[in-house]
Amino acid sequence: MTTAWPTVFDPDTVLADYLDHVATLGLGGRAVRGRTRIATAFLAAHPDLREWMARPASDRLTELRSTGAWPLLCHLIGRDELRLDLEFAAVKNLTGLGSAIEARDPDGFAAARTAGLALGAAPSWVETVLGECLAVLLAWHGGLVSGITNDTVDDFDAVLAATQAIPPSSRRAYRNRIAGLRQVLFEARIVDIPPRRRVWARSYAQRFADVPMADAIRETLLRYVTVRAAVLRPKSVESLINDLLPFADYLTTHHRDLTCLRELDRSHIEGFLVWNRTRTWRGQRAAAGAGRTISRAVIQSTVLSLRNLLDDLTEWGWEQAPPRRLVFAADVPKLDQPLPRALAPDVDGAVMNAVAGLEDSFSRIGLTALRGAGLRVGELLDLELGSVVDYGPAGTWLKVPLGKLATERMVPLSAATVAALDEWTTQRGVCRPLPHPRTGALTDFLFVAHGRRLGQTRLRNGLLAAVERSGLRGTGGGPLIVTPHQLRHTWATELANAGMSLQALMALLGHVTPQMTLRYATLASPTLRDAYDQAMGKMRRRFTLTPVGKPIVPDTVSWLGSEMLKTRVAHGYCSRHEAAGACPYANICETCDNFVTGPEFRGALEAQRTDVQALEADARDRGWPDEAARHHRVADALTDHLHRLDR
Repeated sequence: MTTAWPTVFDPDTVLADYLDHVATLGLGGRAVRGRTRIATAFLAAHPDLREWMARPASDRLTELRSTGAWPLLCHLIGRDELRLDLEFAAVKNLTGLGSAIEARDPDGFAAARTAGLALGAAPSWVETVLGECLAVLLAWHGGLVSGITNDTVDDFDAVLAATQAIPPSSRRAYRNRIAGLRQVLFEARIVDIPPRRRVWARSYAQRFADVPMADAIRETLLRYVTVRAAVLRPKSVESLINDLLPFADYLTTHHRDLTCLRELDRSHIEGFLVWNRTRTWRGQRAAAGAGRTISRAVIQSTVLSLRNLLDDLTEWGWEQAPPRRLVFAADVPKLDQPLPRALAPDVDGAVMNAVAGLEDSFSRIGLTALRGAGLRVGELLDLELGSVVDYGPAGTWLKVPLGKLATERMVPLSAATVAALDEWTTQRGVCRPLPHPRTGALTDFLFVAHGRRLGQTRLRNGLLAAVERSGLRGTGGGPLIVTPHQLRHTWATELANAGMSLQALMALLGHVTPQMTLRYATLASPTLRDAYDQAMGKMRRRFTLTPVGKPIVPDTVSWLGSEMLKTRVAHGYCSRHEAAGACPYANICETCDNFVTGPEFRGALEAQRTDVQALEADARDRGWPDEAARHHRVADALTDHLHRLDR
């Protein structure tokens, strides 16, 4: 029970209460006498300890070292009769404070401890968070654990950040402990707002305040972004701000006399278009980019955002709108259309074999799911409990949540992918549902650890480690660069090359336009290869350009032994490349119910049956059971036709 601060600090009452407390500690007689002497002398010198606590921290620390009165102060802080200031906490060893504060509120600490352990945190870490962070917060703020709010933790964090006496190492330690405390308080349902992943994220107003610009321009841009944020996703709003800030920066640097957007003319836009093509990265990427210019995609995005800004101001009737249109379609640079960067089969196999040996379970399972279901990274991280659905005879499917293109879809899963996801579900543990960043609805996300959603950094690091372990090298001898999104490209390319229709592939990838899927039809497609081989065959027959030693008309012996999916027809031969798959039209006439033959074709039918039986044996020897079964059906059909001729 928290005791209220007395209106008058009575040293006699304080001493009597403290001595009663000392008597319960089980100390020896000498220790009890020592504490009694120290407390009596200290209270005689400082009758009102609250006044003493207002002294400079260094002075108090010096006196405590000479008097040994810290146990008395620790007892009073634990009973909430004194408050601990963080300047003093920064220089004083707080031994015993955690126990004193927990004695004030054992139930609150027990609830926090249970929540911390339920999150899967190590017991030692939980005790560190409670004893060296929660206890210090309550010693500074007073009250019970149940009375802590998000504002309380925010204030505690802010005061710590402003405390000059705390060294950088201790400041980092406190920051980590406060993050853990926020998670524990949320899991224990003491606070209802989950910890933000980026507590340092700035508001829209702060973002625009960082760039010098005219007040009228800043107000217009901030108002525009606020309006657009009502319908855009958070990441889209961030992209919009990143596009508009360079334009404001350009105006401030090159056109200082411009005070509002209404004064813009075409010359301002033309100058910006030239400047935009050669500008370097801003913000955090400036250091990493080392002066490199922005990509063509960023150039295009910036111009599009500027055009949309000016068009919207005009359509909405804002006073700041320029008098005429200034950005046109011809000003928007065209982007290249590169093919999906799928991994070659040997590289894919080496990378995924290395992924299977990763020690980090999230990297191993997450990358396996990305490769096995063709997911985007954001879709993987947004998966919910219950996303894996077993439809019985139809197999196991994955419900992919709304993602980049705002579409849901179902994707069939292989046994290996199902096993990986089941492994994570088993070890995931239980944690409180978290608000969805898009809708705010409480959601049981699949990929969480210690009560927090996992990010893509561990996936990227895990993939880098797998590539390093596999020994794959890129240009210049350095490690091969592989990104998580390439696993999606590899999955889609594999399906396209196996003959999946573009309509089915479009549905599995979650594409909203066929043009997005058509790119995969050009990657080593057997259909294109088959068309190429057919065209080349026609050209050879037309120009009699044939490889040395291979006549235009093949002999039966060499044809039967060739590495092809061979079909014997009555009037010739078919040699189809194995990569093209089985021909759906092979021997369609001979096996048709409407096929009619005559005695004059007996010799051709018998010769065809002999070759088909040889092809059946050849396919069986090569391990092609489907081809062998097809040839067997054709041989049976030819035998039936010959029997009808006999009758």
